[in-house]
Amino acid sequence: MATHRLGNLTYIASGLADRASLRFAIPATHLCAVQNGPGKKIQTRSKVLTIDSMNPHVKKIEYAVRGPIVIRAGELEKELKQGAKKNYNSILRANIGDCHATGQEPLTFLRQVLALCLYPKLLEDSSFPDDAKQRASRFLSACGGNSIGAYSDSAGVSVVREDVAKYISERDGIPASPENIYMGTGASEGIRNVMKLLMTSQSGNGRAGVMIPIPQYPLYTATIAEYDAYAINYYLDESANWSLSLDELKRAITEAKPHCKPRAICVINPGNPTGQVLTRKNIEDIIKFAKEENLFIMADEVYQHNVYAEGSEFHSFKKVLMEMGPPYSELELASFMSTSKGYMGECGLRGGYVELINVEPDVRAQFQKALSAKLCSAVTGQAAMNVVVNPPKPGEPSYELFQKQKNTVLGQLKEKGKMTSEVFNSIDGISCNPVQGSMYAFPKIDIPKKAVEAAKAQGVAADAFYCFNLLEETGMCVVPGSGFGQKEGTWHFRTTILPPMEQLGEMLSHFGKFHSKFLEKYS
Repeated sequence: MATHRLGNLTYIASGLADRASLRFAIPATHLCAVQNGPGKKIQTRSKVLTIDSMNPHVKKIEYAVRGPIVIRAGELEKELKQGAKKNYNSILRANIGDCHATGQEPLTFLRQVLALCLYPKLLEDSSFPDDAKQRASRFLSACGGNSIGAYSDSAGVSVVREDVAKYISERDGIPASPENIYMGTGASEGIRNVMKLLMTSQSGNGRAGVMIPIPQYPLYTATIAEYDAYAINYYLDESANWSLSLDELKRAITEAKPHCKPRAICVINPGNPTGQVLTRKNIEDIIKFAKEENLFIMADEVYQHNVYAEGSEFHSFKKVLMEMGPPYSELELASFMSTSKGYMGECGLRGGYVELINVEPDVRAQFQKALSAKLCSAVTGQAAMNVVVNPPKPGEPSYELFQKQKNTVLGQLKEKGKMTSEVFNSIDGISCNPVQGSMYAFPKIDIPKKAVEAAKAQGVAADAFYCFNLLEETGMCVVPGSGFGQKEGTWHFRTTILPPMEQLGEMLSHFGKFHSKFLEKYS
């Protein structure tokens, strides 16, 4: 084939004599006519989708944990494989809470049950423990054709919803109903599905307003942008271990009311990216505020197993809500859980659920209808969640190994969280609150004015400039705080505490050296 120019058009000759067989690469932004013989024209058309004609709300989506720095990290990995010489031999990805990607071993029991579900002939294999076989058989019996490859009910496999309800009941000491449980492909899908219910059909100051904590997990701002809602930012107090105050909630909603119709408040507990664990009083204050402002509560509780600091304790919003009694116990609430975090770390299996509390039956029916249009969530993820909420019990063959593996993961995370905050606090120009829970640290960095100006010249935030330099010099991939939101004039970054202890210690050591050189260069 040959490429030729015809006026302002490029075409590719296919080797045929007929001019009509030429395939033109025509600019996609307009319709135009191409001459095809005397007096004849072929009408061509523009692309339906261009960057100018596509959904403008999608273009507003930003997702920092997989943003430009992570793309550059991938490029550096390719360069290293091709033999490029760097100050490091590999990229350390501390940008995302992907437990297994950083070396965490899968839980034996969970994978055994999944293996049995995926290949039921293994039920005849004597090397698999009886409790794993019992759970796999029970799960498969509730699947169409006894196969994990069949669609489930839109809300999820019946036995999984039953076990989730039992898990919540035992956790809170308050009854839960399977009818209120909806399985999802990760907690993220559940959050998006519930938020979609809260949208209005109006624009301008009639748009739905959703209160989100700052710093926040970028899923929330991304979803709000996609749905053309209004983000009502309320700031966590870094000086008080990222707690929140009623005064700040009131400030945020008062300033937002002229611009939107406030509909919901989102809370992440334990926190991402901040690693804090809310006190019971904090939760009570949020519930009272939601009652006063007539807000739907969205409780992101995917890190409920990840609590490390002495004196910290996980309190579910449902438990506190119900124990406060009427009228608070009548508030609408959605709480979310996932297989991706905790001690499981099964991010790729995409298992999750949402429990809906005090939602009108007619609204629940519409929610179910919307889920039906998606058929069902990943059934493999549902099988994984079934193990999370129905783990081995004392006396069962797998109990001791399961507990050992679970406690090892959580014990190491506690130790790594403590070490991470202590090392950061030992470095001049960096301060870091204790990692009370979740899987992250969110240290504050003092960036010299000269570096801020250099960042501005490159058109990036100062903490993004800092993190790009960190990546290029050390191979460490972390996420700038500007991707999560932060008080104006402050700079942060988020790092996971997931790498193995030795690797994490080495990373923190390299970080300290980098930071000193960075300050020296830009002071």
